[in-house]
Amino acid sequence: MKKILIIGGAGYIGSVLTDDLLNAGYEVCCFDNFLYHNNHCVLPYIGRKNYQFFYGDVCNLSALTSALVDVTDVVLLAGLVGDPITKKYPEIAEKINDQGIRNTIDHLKNYNIEKVVFISTCSNYGLINNDELADENFPLNPLSLYAKAKVSAENYLLNLRRIVDYTPTVLRFATAFGLSPRMRFDLTVNEFTRDLALGKELLVYDADTWRPYCHVRDFGRLIIKVLEAPLETVGFEVFNAGGDINNYTKQGIIDLILKKLPYASVRYQQHGGDPRNYRVDFRKVRDVLNFEPQYTVEDGVAELLDAMGNKIFTQVDKTPNIFGNYNIDYNLK
Repeated sequence: MKKILIIGGAGYIGSVLTDDLLNAGYEVCCFDNFLYHNNHCVLPYIGRKNYQFFYGDVCNLSALTSALVDVTDVVLLAGLVGDPITKKYPEIAEKINDQGIRNTIDHLKNYNIEKVVFISTCSNYGLINNDELADENFPLNPLSLYAKAKVSAENYLLNLRRIVDYTPTVLRFATAFGLSPRMRFDLTVNEFTRDLALGKELLVYDADTWRPYCHVRDFGRLIIKVLEAPLETVGFEVFNAGGDINNYTKQGIIDLILKKLPYASVRYQQHGGDPRNYRVDFRKVRDVLNFEPQYTVEDGVAELLDAMGNKIFTQVDKTPNIFGNYNIDYNLK
């Protein structure tokens, strides 16, 4: 039986992936430092057969050593995630996303690991001024500390052929949406839907800019496909992770929400602080791994509105940091 170590396994995507892997019959080892006090996210899995949790930090390799016992494959999700949080804490971002991740990549050698799935981001494409679609060979133009660190880690990892004894795969994730035990309302689809459902006036910057989106459950399915694929299919390969159906402008997302909430209030403004604009080509992941999303952005909006209507998220404003990557308390030492 394969034993999968999820580094960053208690986060927004990791806590969903944990459930998917356990349900698929894998052993799962979760390694996380609860950076956003999201300790509760492992409770559904504590006591389940084939699940282990290790508290630890990618900047503490001795803790990681304990978690690697008998592990066959690794999913590397951990990091200070997102453009705003890395801009707010640049020194911590460098410590975790540059030094910590690179040291982790090096540390994974000599444990008889088969595959390492590194989670990167479509934000690496940055700004595309025309209607071009960015495939995996499109020039990268990272604009933020977050994306620059991801590009650096990708390059480092993909240049380790014949140096490491494991086989890496890079997945450039679209922007996530959907429900998760470690919910995030600082992500576009989730944020827009919640704010409008609460009757807030939503201010949208640069409504015509494009991004790709993908449901957290679809990310889990894709990671399992990579884990189960032949090494020669995924080894040292980069895949855009998402689907063409979920390339959307911000205006397109607002239009979907307004179909459900026709009286919601939206204001628009140009020239916000985030200039990213990119549409992504997902042909490779479709053709090579037979992956297409099962969930559309519209499905995600409906799911979120149902959760809001059923009072599942009544405590968000009282404990906002549990529900988004806003602030951290991290000791650089």
